[in-house]
Amino acid sequence: MSTDVVLSAALRNNLLSLQNTQSKIDETQLRLATGLRVNSALDNPQNFFAAQSLNNRASDLNRLLDGISQSIRAIEEADKGVTGLTKLIEQAESVANEAQSEIRAAEGYAVIRGTEDLSEIADLTALGGGGIIANGDDLQIVVRQSGSTDATSTVTTSADINIATGDTIYDVVAAINSDANVGTGNATGALVRASVTSQGQLKIESLSEGAVIRIQDGTASPGADGFAALGLDLVSTEETLATTRQGGTAIAGRVLTSDVTDGTANADGTYNASDTLATAGYLSAFASDADDVTLSITVDGQQTAIGEFDDTETIQDFIDDINAADIEGIVEARFNSDTGRIEIEFEDSVGTAEIQFTAVGGGDVSFGFGAGATGYEGNAVTLAATNAVSEQFTFIGTSANLAQFESDFNGIRDQIDALVEDASYRGVNLLNGDNMETFFNEDRTNSLTTEGVQFDSIGLGLTEADFTNSANVTRAISETRNALTSVRNFGQSISNDLSIIQTRQTFTQETVNTLQAGADDLTVADQNEEGANLLALQTRQQLGVTSLSLASQSQQSVLRLF
Repeated sequence: MSTDVVLSAALRNNLLSLQNTQSKIDETQLRLATGLRVNSALDNPQNFFAAQSLNNRASDLNRLLDGISQSIRAIEEADKGVTGLTKLIEQAESVANEAQSEIRAAEGYAVIRGTEDLSEIADLTALGGGGIIANGDDLQIVVRQSGSTDATSTVTTSADINIATGDTIYDVVAAINSDANVGTGNATGALVRASVTSQGQLKIESLSEGAVIRIQDGTASPGADGFAALGLDLVSTEETLATTRQGGTAIAGRVLTSDVTDGTANADGTYNASDTLATAGYLSAFASDADDVTLSITVDGQQTAIGEFDDTETIQDFIDDINAADIEGIVEARFNSDTGRIEIEFEDSVGTAEIQFTAVGGGDVSFGFGAGATGYEGNAVTLAATNAVSEQFTFIGTSANLAQFESDFNGIRDQIDALVEDASYRGVNLLNGDNMETFFNEDRTNSLTTEGVQFDSIGLGLTEADFTNSANVTRAISETRNALTSVRNFGQSISNDLSIIQTRQTFTQETVNTLQAGADDLTVADQNEEGANLLALQTRQQLGVTSLSLASQSQQSVLRLF
């Protein structure tokens, strides 16, 4: 006996239609739930595997983007190192330049160097809020050097440098360098060269070995405050006859020298220390049988009275009295018989010295030191009774300073090594010889190699400083300039690499977006379309149910027979 339920053809057709509709509803609901119209290879093998390939490549490129971004960070770290190295090398060059000035001074070239940074001052007459330096104030620069025809003579040349409203320190430098007396305008050649240091300070260098440079009041003086505002600390108040002036003289080396004695030279060309001060021409026109002048020497602010002298005393008496005073810092006063000059040598520890002559009675003084711009080579200073004349000297070019510059240079050199060692990012140090390769595609066939450099002190060619002579200092300056060029060139090189990598990073990101969009085009469902399909299928399902109900009514009518 059969237990199967027999359905009519109409019922069976309606039932199959409902089952098909339900299947499509399930499929549409899945697409709406996942957002994909191809969820597996069963849905559409061609689209499924094509989309998978595109997504795989996008994933590979996304991983490459991580490496690209790390390469960018490594280059950024190297760039920061380049910036730091540039500053350190510039500082080392500045120290070497200072050492060069110092050693040139020790070898006979005088230098005046300011202490104030004036590079950003747009108007020198506005210093300190205005009024310290007035429009029209001028500086008088005096250069004293050996004569061209007689090594024992002295030539004094001066120039007045005017400061006008709106002038900068660069205008002052240009005025000095173009001046007809001491600058390039001088027909016999420049006597000095002015410049602005890397720290913005005024610097005036003698171009003649053995010359001294003096700076003092001009016609309209900036005064003590004005000189201080310009950083000219060597300038101080000096006696000049019955008044005072602002002035200071820079001396190369450690020795002050007088004028040449007017005494008769020996047959061999030498001079005698036994000549009287009158015969030597150092004192004249004073009353006879009376003390003519008193001498005092101030060392680093400590004044010592040497004694009183008349024109009958000898050069040797004058020298002996200086030595007998036992001034701290003075090593020796002596007479150079070959040049006919009195020499006073100071120890390296002395920074400044002042020579002052005071008249007891009226007369002329012409020692040649301690008289400022006058009183040299027979140009006597005429003093009334009790009048004084003095000059302050600043000594430059000490071995102690050179030792400090050498220590500073080597200290910077050590810091260069330390900076390079620290300029590492995740084990890559482009400043310490490491190369870095950045890959741009998934099979690593396209890449860029950023070549590193050895930028420690040895790699930069910065040898350990030995500032014992000019040649070594000049070599250090040359090394720093070459190192600076190398660092700047490398900075440009990695900047170019960085630009390339950033361009490839943007390109890769856009490629990933394109690949992902292409994969979506193959597999992603249209939500609006699928929603509309679902609504239509649900309507069809309801109609199918109604149709099935109608088809079953013919069988239900049999029941009415019972």
